[in-house]
Amino acid sequence: MSSQFWWYTARAGGFVSWGLATASVVWGLLLSGRLSRRPKPAWVLDLHRFLGALTVVFVGVHILGLWLDSYVHFGPAELFVPFASTWKPVAVAWGVVALYLLVAIEITSLLQRRIPRRFWHAVHLSSFGLFAFATVHALTAGTDSGSIGVAYFAIGSTVLVASLTALRVVNRSAAPTPARDRVEAAKQTVGARP
Repeated sequence: MSSQFWWYTARAGGFVSWGLATASVVWGLLLSGRLSRRPKPAWVLDLHRFLGALTVVFVGVHILGLWLDSYVHFGPAELFVPFASTWKPVAVAWGVVALYLLVAIEITSLLQRRIPRRFWHAVHLSSFGLFAFATVHALTAGTDSGSIGVAYFAIGSTVLVASLTALRVVNRSAAPTPARDRVEAAKQTVGARP
Protein backbone atom coordinates (compact mmCIF):
# COMPACT_ATOMS: atom_id res chain seq x y z
CA MET A 1 0.00 0.00 0.00
CA SER A 2 1.28 3.46 -0.88
CA SER A 3 2.53 5.63 1.98
CA GLN A 4 0.26 8.37 0.64
CA PHE A 5 -2.92 6.25 0.62
CA TRP A 6 -4.48 8.01 3.62
CA TRP A 7 -3.56 11.43 2.27
CA TYR A 8 -5.31 10.62 -1.00
CA THR A 9 -8.25 9.25 0.98
CA ALA A 10 -8.45 12.47 3.01
CA ARG A 11 -8.31 14.62 -0.13
CA ALA A 12 -10.92 12.56 -1.95
CA GLY A 13 -13.22 12.51 1.09
CA GLY A 14 -12.87 16.28 1.42
CA PHE A 15 -13.68 17.00 -2.21
CA VAL A 16 -16.58 14.56 -2.35
CA SER A 17 -18.07 15.94 0.88
CA TRP A 18 -17.71 19.51 -0.41
CA GLY A 19 -19.50 18.55 -3.63
CA LEU A 20 -22.24 16.72 -1.71
CA ALA A 21 -22.73 19.63 0.69
CA THR A 22 -23.03 21.96 -2.29
CA ALA A 23 -25.54 19.63 -3.96
CA SER A 24 -27.54 19.42 -0.74
CA VAL A 25 -27.69 23.21 -0.37
CA VAL A 26 -28.64 23.65 -4.04
CA TRP A 27 -31.30 20.93 -3.83
CA GLY A 28 -32.63 22.44 -0.59
CA LEU A 29 -32.93 25.84 -2.26
CA LEU A 30 -34.75 24.32 -5.22
CA LEU A 31 -36.99 22.40 -2.84
CA SER A 32 -37.89 25.44 -0.77
CA GLY A 33 -37.97 27.90 -3.65
CA ARG A 34 -41.64 27.31 -4.43
CA LEU A 35 -40.98 27.46 -8.15
CA SER A 36 -44.07 25.32 -8.52
CA ARG A 37 -47.22 25.32 -6.39
CA ARG A 38 -47.88 21.64 -7.11
CA PRO A 39 -47.11 19.20 -4.31
CA LYS A 40 -43.69 17.64 -4.64
CA PRO A 41 -43.23 13.86 -4.64
CA ALA A 42 -41.66 12.31 -1.53
CA TRP A 43 -38.43 11.43 -3.35
CA VAL A 44 -37.60 15.14 -3.72
CA LEU A 45 -37.24 15.62 0.04
CA ASP A 46 -35.68 12.16 0.41
CA LEU A 47 -32.93 13.12 -2.07
CA HIS A 48 -32.15 16.25 -0.04
CA ARG A 49 -31.90 14.19 3.14
CA PHE A 50 -29.79 11.55 1.39
CA LEU A 51 -27.34 14.17 0.12
CA GLY A 52 -27.00 15.57 3.64
CA ALA A 53 -26.40 12.13 5.16
CA LEU A 54 -23.88 11.25 2.46
CA THR A 55 -22.07 14.51 3.19
CA VAL A 56 -21.68 13.39 6.81
CA VAL A 57 -20.30 10.01 5.67
CA PHE A 58 -17.69 11.56 3.38
CA VAL A 59 -16.66 14.14 5.98
CA GLY A 60 -16.05 11.08 8.18
CA VAL A 61 -13.86 9.61 5.41
CA HIS A 62 -12.01 12.95 5.19
CA ILE A 63 -11.38 13.04 8.95
CA LEU A 64 -10.37 9.37 9.10
CA GLY A 65 -7.92 9.88 6.25
CA LEU A 66 -6.37 12.89 7.98
CA TRP A 67 -6.10 11.03 11.28
CA LEU A 68 -4.45 7.95 9.74
CA ASP A 69 -2.10 9.90 7.47
CA SER A 70 1.41 10.05 8.89
CA TYR A 71 2.67 13.17 7.10
CA VAL A 72 0.91 15.99 8.98
CA HIS A 73 -0.09 14.08 12.15
CA PHE A 74 -3.63 15.21 12.84
CA GLY A 75 -4.82 14.07 16.25
CA PRO A 76 -8.19 14.61 17.93
CA ALA A 77 -7.34 18.17 18.97
CA GLU A 78 -6.22 19.18 15.46
CA LEU A 79 -9.32 17.57 13.94
CA PHE A 80 -11.94 18.93 16.32
CA VAL A 81 -10.60 22.13 17.93
CA PRO A 82 -10.35 25.29 15.80
CA PHE A 83 -6.82 26.75 15.59
CA ALA A 84 -5.25 23.72 17.34
CA SER A 85 -3.48 22.57 14.18
CA THR A 86 0.07 23.72 13.55
CA TRP A 87 -0.45 23.05 9.83
CA LYS A 88 -2.40 25.98 8.31
CA PRO A 89 -4.35 26.65 11.53
CA VAL A 90 -6.77 29.22 10.10
CA ALA A 91 -7.52 27.14 7.00
CA VAL A 92 -8.12 24.04 9.11
CA ALA A 93 -10.30 26.03 11.54
CA TRP A 94 -12.70 26.86 8.68
CA GLY A 95 -13.15 23.12 8.18
CA VAL A 96 -13.61 22.41 11.88
CA VAL A 97 -16.36 25.04 12.17
CA ALA A 98 -17.99 23.66 8.99
CA LEU A 99 -17.93 20.21 10.62
CA TYR A 100 -19.80 21.50 13.68
CA LEU A 101 -22.38 23.25 11.51
CA LEU A 102 -22.87 20.05 9.53
CA VAL A 103 -23.37 18.01 12.69
CA ALA A 104 -25.88 20.56 14.07
CA ILE A 105 -27.83 20.61 10.81
CA GLU A 106 -27.89 16.82 10.55
CA ILE A 107 -28.93 16.25 14.18
CA THR A 108 -31.72 18.82 14.06
CA SER A 109 -32.90 17.39 10.74
CA LEU A 110 -33.12 13.92 12.26
CA LEU A 111 -35.04 15.41 15.21
CA GLN A 112 -37.17 17.72 13.06
CA ARG A 113 -40.50 16.25 14.18
CA ARG A 114 -39.52 16.44 17.87
CA ILE A 115 -38.19 20.01 18.07
CA PRO A 116 -39.86 23.39 17.44
CA ARG A 117 -40.00 24.26 13.75
CA ARG A 118 -38.48 27.73 14.34
CA PHE A 119 -35.45 26.18 16.04
CA TRP A 120 -35.03 23.62 13.25
CA HIS A 121 -35.35 26.38 10.63
CA ALA A 122 -32.83 28.64 12.36
CA VAL A 123 -30.27 25.84 12.54
CA HIS A 124 -31.04 24.77 8.97
CA LEU A 125 -30.31 28.30 7.73
CA SER A 126 -26.75 27.80 8.95
CA SER A 127 -26.29 25.56 5.90
CA PHE A 128 -25.33 28.77 4.09
CA GLY A 129 -22.52 29.21 6.62
CA LEU A 130 -21.58 25.55 6.23
CA PHE A 131 -21.31 26.00 2.47
CA ALA A 132 -19.24 29.18 2.84
CA PHE A 133 -16.91 27.75 5.49
CA ALA A 134 -16.40 24.50 3.56
CA THR A 135 -15.63 26.48 0.41
CA VAL A 136 -13.07 28.69 2.19
CA HIS A 137 -11.57 25.54 3.78
CA ALA A 138 -11.27 23.85 0.37
CA LEU A 139 -9.68 26.95 -1.16
CA THR A 140 -7.13 27.44 1.61
CA ALA A 141 -6.33 24.16 3.37
CA GLY A 142 -5.62 21.46 0.84
CA THR A 143 -2.70 20.72 -1.42
CA ASP A 144 -5.10 21.14 -4.35
CA SER A 145 -6.28 24.57 -3.20
CA GLY A 146 -4.38 26.29 -6.02
CA SER A 147 -5.73 24.08 -8.80
CA ILE A 148 -7.88 25.60 -11.50
CA GLY A 149 -10.54 22.89 -11.09
CA VAL A 150 -11.02 23.77 -7.43
CA ALA A 151 -11.25 27.46 -8.29
CA TYR A 152 -13.82 26.83 -11.05
CA PHE A 153 -15.94 24.63 -8.78
CA ALA A 154 -15.80 27.25 -6.00
CA ILE A 155 -16.81 30.06 -8.34
CA GLY A 156 -19.51 28.05 -10.09
CA SER A 157 -21.05 26.68 -6.91
CA THR A 158 -20.96 30.08 -5.18
CA VAL A 159 -22.67 31.77 -8.13
CA LEU A 160 -25.30 29.01 -8.23
CA VAL A 161 -26.01 29.15 -4.48
CA ALA A 162 -26.10 32.97 -4.48
CA SER A 163 -28.41 33.06 -7.53
CA LEU A 164 -30.83 30.48 -6.10
CA THR A 165 -30.82 32.30 -2.76
CA ALA A 166 -31.63 35.63 -4.43
CA LEU A 167 -34.38 33.96 -6.47
CA ARG A 168 -35.83 32.42 -3.31
CA VAL A 169 -35.83 35.79 -1.50
CA VAL A 170 -37.49 37.55 -4.45
CA ASN A 171 -40.10 34.81 -4.88
CA ARG A 172 -40.84 34.69 -1.16
CA SER A 173 -41.39 38.45 -0.88
CA ALA A 174 -43.62 38.48 -3.98
CA ALA A 175 -45.59 35.34 -3.14
CA PRO A 176 -49.05 35.87 -1.68
CA THR A 177 -49.57 34.52 1.79
CA PRO A 178 -52.88 33.91 3.54
CA ALA A 179 -52.17 36.75 5.99
CA ARG A 180 -51.21 39.15 3.19
CA ASP A 181 -54.32 38.14 1.22
CA ARG A 182 -56.52 38.90 4.25
CA VAL A 183 -54.91 42.32 4.71
CA GLU A 184 -55.41 43.17 1.03
CA ALA A 185 -59.03 41.98 1.15
CA ALA A 186 -59.65 44.09 4.28
CA LYS A 187 -58.15 47.18 2.59
CA GLN A 188 -60.40 46.70 -0.43
CA THR A 189 -63.47 46.19 1.80
CA VAL A 190 -62.70 49.32 3.83
CA GLY A 191 -62.13 51.36 0.67
CA ALA A 192 -65.44 50.18 -0.84
CA ARG A 193 -67.62 51.45 2.05
CA PRO A 194 -69.45 54.79 1.60
